[in-house]
Amino acid sequence: MSIDEEIELEHLLFFDRKCRVCGKVKSLMDDFYLTRKNRKTLASSYSYECKECTVERVSKGRKSNLRWEYPDW
Repeated sequence: MSIDEEIELEHLLFFDRKCRVCGKVKSLMDDFYLTRKNRKTLASSYSYECKECTVERVSKGRKSNLRWEYPDW
């Protein structure tokens, strides 16, 4: 058996990553966004912030209370 037969792609990828924001360890491919679409096999192409924390961050940043109204001159 050669070394090429023993090593698979699974051994080279990290399947778990710790979120920078919440600190929980989650599945890399299911719970993190892919930031580089052309490199799906590299662990470095996934973000360090989980999907849940990203959605929460973006939702907080949106200004929902502001409604534009035509000025009454």
